[in-house]
Amino acid sequence: MKPDYEAIIVGAGFGGMGAAIQLQRLGIDKILMLERADDLGGTWHLNTYPGLAVDIVSLSYSYSFEPNPNWSRLYAPGAELKAYARHVAQKYDLRRYMRFGASVERAQYDEALGLWRVHPAGQSPLTARLLILATGFLSQPKRPDIPGVDTFAGKVIHTAEWDHAFDLAGRRAAMIGTGASAVQVLPKIADKVAHLDVYQRTPIWVLPRTNPRIPAWLQKVFARVPLVQRCFRWLSDTVLELVMVTGVLHNRQMPFLTRMVERGARRFLASQVKDPELRRKLTPDYSFGCKRPTFSNRYFKTFTRASVELVTTPIARIEPDAIVTADGQRREIDTLVLATGFNLWQKGNFPAFDVVGLGGAELGELWNRNHYQSYEGITVPGFPNLFNIHSPYSYSGFCYFNTIEIQMRHMDRCLKEMRRRGAATFEPTAEAQERFMQRMRSRAADTVFSAGQCATSNSYYFNQHGEATLLRLSSTLAAVRRARSFPLEDYRFA
Repeated sequence: MKPDYEAIIVGAGFGGMGAAIQLQRLGIDKILMLERADDLGGTWHLNTYPGLAVDIVSLSYSYSFEPNPNWSRLYAPGAELKAYARHVAQKYDLRRYMRFGASVERAQYDEALGLWRVHPAGQSPLTARLLILATGFLSQPKRPDIPGVDTFAGKVIHTAEWDHAFDLAGRRAAMIGTGASAVQVLPKIADKVAHLDVYQRTPIWVLPRTNPRIPAWLQKVFARVPLVQRCFRWLSDTVLELVMVTGVLHNRQMPFLTRMVERGARRFLASQVKDPELRRKLTPDYSFGCKRPTFSNRYFKTFTRASVELVTTPIARIEPDAIVTADGQRREIDTLVLATGFNLWQKGNFPAFDVVGLGGAELGELWNRNHYQSYEGITVPGFPNLFNIHSPYSYSGFCYFNTIEIQMRHMDRCLKEMRRRGAATFEPTAEAQERFMQRMRSRAADTVFSAGQCATSNSYYFNQHGEATLLRLSSTLAAVRRARSFPLEDYRFA
């Protein structure tokens, strides 16, 4: 049977577009990209909350083969990331592959035909030889499991579904959550509302952020002499790798790296908040690196305003017009802002829908039952002709584009070998996956996730088995080298 497409990519964010570009390089053009949203960009299309910005230096936050010389600031606002996504799609002619408003419900491998059947909601099934999942780690907004949350009669806004038509001016609001999104949005909404209660379960490590404008003359230099921008990017990547990645992955050998950052963060907090009790509440009791850190010069100061109250007592219930905490205190509100993140490890997000491989095995159930596993963070035994860009141990370093390009290199090598052998399918062997998993497990003891104090971090890095299986436990350079040189014998080509 001839398939409808050579490849179907689910997701039109940066991961999906990177995969499409890699397929183009291999001469594969019969591609379909299915995207449930109404436009491309992934998280940078769906998230538009006030204050949205990248928390990696902008010069590093792009494809290395497609640098953007026009970032306005050191940490670019979200709208510029969306504009960059549009630019990439236009330059590489990717929109012709894209079908928007297509929410995939199921994908199943047809063993008899050697094809993937993909089922978009309300549409006929589609077939492809190759299936690439690029649905992102953070795609399903998480709503708090608090008694009465569905009875609240006022306005409810999730940071991932911001309603720009709603006027916050003069509102008595509450915000639940103090993670990375909250750090960005809190100062913005505090400027507008009459009063704001911020409910914190876990404080977050916050570092100061210098965010100067990138002058027009430097943008012109970047555009005319790309080598200059590559040098700036190399410097940014090197600093991030040495301080963040090395400190997290080699915490047992070099605990001073994370402790140095912790001391700097505490000094920064002390300079922003003079009240010792408030400062105590805002100070994490877990090691730096256990939970995603962030950068802001306004977050801590916001809590010193008379109109903002930090609440650390657990929420007992939500009523139609108030939030009641465990100590019985009732705070009336008319607006509820949810900065509660995403359902990272729940079925329906990781993966985003049922993915059924050989023998009827479903990927999400397999991971839930047998722990989260993959081969090199991109493929899984029993799921032929499947690349999953967001697999366990796939995230390299702290820059998403590093992950994407490492996966692109792996795809390139695997598909070229399949073509060289005249094979129709590829699949990693179970033995190869186990060897990769043993390497990851052997390194886990050195990381901050094991050697540090992470018990109280409530970090999405940890899955329901208590394992930190999101980040690849190797340096970015080592991951790049591995993508170029993994043993081809680790795959079964048929």
